[in-house]
Amino acid sequence: MSALDATALKLLRELTPRVLAVVIRRYRDFSACEDAVQEALAAAALQWPANGLPENPKAWLVRVASHRITDEIRAATARRLREQLVLVPADEQIALAADRLEHERDDTLDLFWMCCHPALSASSQVALTLRAVGGLTTAEMARACLGPESTLAQRLSRAKQTLKASEAELVRPGPGELGQRVGAVLHVLYLIFNEGYSASSGDAVHRVDLSHEAIRVLRLLVRSIDDAPEVHGLLALMLLTDARREARVGSSGELIPLDQQDRSRWDQAAITEGKALLERALAAGTPGPFQVQAAIAALHDEAPSADATDWAQIAALYEVFIAKTDSPMARLSHAIAVAMVHGPTAGLAAIEALAQEPRMRDHYRLDAARGHLHERAGDSAAAIAAYRRAASSTASTPERNYLLLQAARLADSVIVQVG
Repeated sequence: MSALDATALKLLRELTPRVLAVVIRRYRDFSACEDAVQEALAAAALQWPANGLPENPKAWLVRVASHRITDEIRAATARRLREQLVLVPADEQIALAADRLEHERDDTLDLFWMCCHPALSASSQVALTLRAVGGLTTAEMARACLGPESTLAQRLSRAKQTLKASEAELVRPGPGELGQRVGAVLHVLYLIFNEGYSASSGDAVHRVDLSHEAIRVLRLLVRSIDDAPEVHGLLALMLLTDARREARVGSSGELIPLDQQDRSRWDQAAITEGKALLERALAAGTPGPFQVQAAIAALHDEAPSADATDWAQIAALYEVFIAKTDSPMARLSHAIAVAMVHGPTAGLAAIEALAQEPRMRDHYRLDAARGHLHERAGDSAAAIAAYRRAASSTASTPERNYLLLQAARLADSVIVQVG
């Protein structure tokens, strides 16, 4: 039996949130719909290699998922559940699905609104959307949210139970409700993009499918909401960051840090668009957190070299960002900026203060930053130890290889000096 090729796998990932959104709107039970779509994906993995791609893959997946759900409905004994979930006869619903799909609009953004239902806590909204739309595993969600896997698993389970218990209508919110949900949607898009731009696990530096999907959905959001500076700010941040993506990977798939990148490979069209979006957002008044981060990204993109980077302004902007949202990762980035302005000792002091934060104490990025700053301070032994600790903690193969390479390079240098 042959396996799905890369093109088909990419298609399945792209279609999953759109199919799930269609099925949820029709059957209203998130857990049942998620299970049905997963079964449809499994069926596709078995049948498509042998039979070829269907003429309309989305219609095929919706039809199979609908069959799974209606089979469950037929087997159920609870009359109330049947009346609540089946609005038209099941066979008629399945037959209509394929006919309507050609005229379906993109449902992905609707799925974000659904997952960010006000019946859920903010943390549950994030967990549910990362799973349903981003397709992240529980481990990936935990790394994105800086929390234990068990906590994220419980949060996801509670979110599904809450939706079911509240009998919440998973429909697109009206204009008056959009403002209540847009913050959660932006936060989830931000996390999905970050996982795509810097994959937390696996053999690749990037998961381009995730970062591109986050940008695509955010463009939909920009078109659907007027006068939303933070929406434009987040899109600017994504474009200004993603512009450096090609230069982050070497010819052998190795990770290339910012200060060593070939800046001629940066996407100037994305930088130009991102800066224009940022200027439009900033013109609205007091900038929000995403606009501040976009301004930091713009400073990196504008610098002709690593040495010419305006680190003083970047450090000042991180202080503004931290005042708006006290993010441990932002404080780590601020510590590095401080080191670039005031020297590695000042940066290391900031990092040690951050190490008291439970969510960051054992995070590999903390040790990676320690290694970098100890190296700048001339303490090779401490740098080697920090690089090795960081390498042992990351689930990303390219990052592990990079960190081990830095440790080995310094170790070789020490041997040469001693010899």
